[in-house]
Amino acid sequence: MRLTPRAGRDAVEGVAEAADGRLVVRLRVAAPAVEGAANKALIRFVAKSLDIPPRAVTILSGETGRAKLLLLAGDSAMLTRRIASWLNEN
Repeated sequence: MRLTPRAGRDAVEGVAEAADGRLVVRLRVAAPAVEGAANKALIRFVAKSLDIPPRAVTILSGETGRAKLLLLAGDSAMLTRRIASWLNEN
């Protein structure tokens, strides 16, 4: 995941393919990257978009950078469907 803070609004910017073939989700949040505000906004945005509680979203790596790795807790089949639907809408 690639995060852009201080955007005009919280939104999915798109999905891109990395050089190694992985898909990278590009997100924007309005919050600045100050004192963890952008990370908190990212967690709230992802949780709301996927209809899961914020406690089910954990930043595994990238807390101080733009590239993030998230862990989503819950039923994997349900999360896969919701992520696919969420990305197809945007």
